[in-house]
Amino acid sequence: MGYRLTQYAHGGGCACKIPPGELEEVVRGLTGVPRPRDAHGELLVGLDSGDDAAAVRIEHDLALIATTDFFTPVVDDAFDWGRIAAANALSDVYAMGGRPVVAVNLLGWPREVLPFELATETLRGGLEVCAEAGCHLAGGHSVDDPEPKYGLAVTGLADPRRLLRNDAGRPGLPLSLTKPLGIGVLNARHKATGERFDEAIEVMTTLNADAASAAVAAGARCATDVTGFGLLGHLHKLARASGVTAVVEAARVSYVEGAREALAAGYVSGGTHRNLDWVRPHVDLSAVGEDEALLLADAQTSGGLLVAGEIPGAPVVGELLPRGEHTVVVH
Repeated sequence: MGYRLTQYAHGGGCACKIPPGELEEVVRGLTGVPRPRDAHGELLVGLDSGDDAAAVRIEHDLALIATTDFFTPVVDDAFDWGRIAAANALSDVYAMGGRPVVAVNLLGWPREVLPFELATETLRGGLEVCAEAGCHLAGGHSVDDPEPKYGLAVTGLADPRRLLRNDAGRPGLPLSLTKPLGIGVLNARHKATGERFDEAIEVMTTLNADAASAAVAAGARCATDVTGFGLLGHLHKLARASGVTAVVEAARVSYVEGAREALAAGYVSGGTHRNLDWVRPHVDLSAVGEDEALLLADAQTSGGLLVAGEIPGAPVVGELLPRGEHTVVVH
């Protein structure tokens, strides 16, 4: 029997995240917590700006990066799902300018519904990507779950003086985007039809390691990765945290082949619609139509890095300006 894993979950990939507006309500009041007594190290990045991972300085020139990410199946093939989920989890370390050192598996499995052979394939996919990243993958935790879920908890290292943060943007900096958009609408089409989109899988399984290294080498200090909240959502968070306005040139943004066709056919996830609803009050979208706005808000899975600065091979899609009426303006 062939199993379509996407049919065993209500959502898929980063599109199954709790909507950003609801999430901010959940964590409201949890920021600015006093330092715990006898805590080791200095917390450099925590919950306050909604950054990609936590960072703690443990020595003068050494910071520990901690993050976790997991989600329901975004593709039907278990091995590919494992690869995508692992690359997505590792991305948070790269988005901080770090390198992953060790990870542990997080697995939820409907053990009376799906065979464990598929769980093994999922874990094997995660192991392959961690090996590619030079990251140890050792052990983890599993639970019996009505929906399949997989991801990693990852620990990495970085130079605390060269961290990439979402609150370090400054007016005058260009904005570079290292991967094309359109993953969300193609994943929605895959879930509905079973069609396989090889370029989308290639994008999702490509590590952000080289992009992170290039950003740090170029002297960048501000970055985030583009995942479940879409380009507009993550850029809104970056601009808000940095106290700037971000301008996006829509014509400069590239898309995975077939993305516009998937949008035209109506394959838009609920997560993408929620993203757009959340950012609409803060973003000037008067220069583009609703379809373009949906693509810019499309919920990505294992997307690229959005860097305040120029890096080799990545198109410049906009710039940061002094703070104006909106956090993001789309031209």
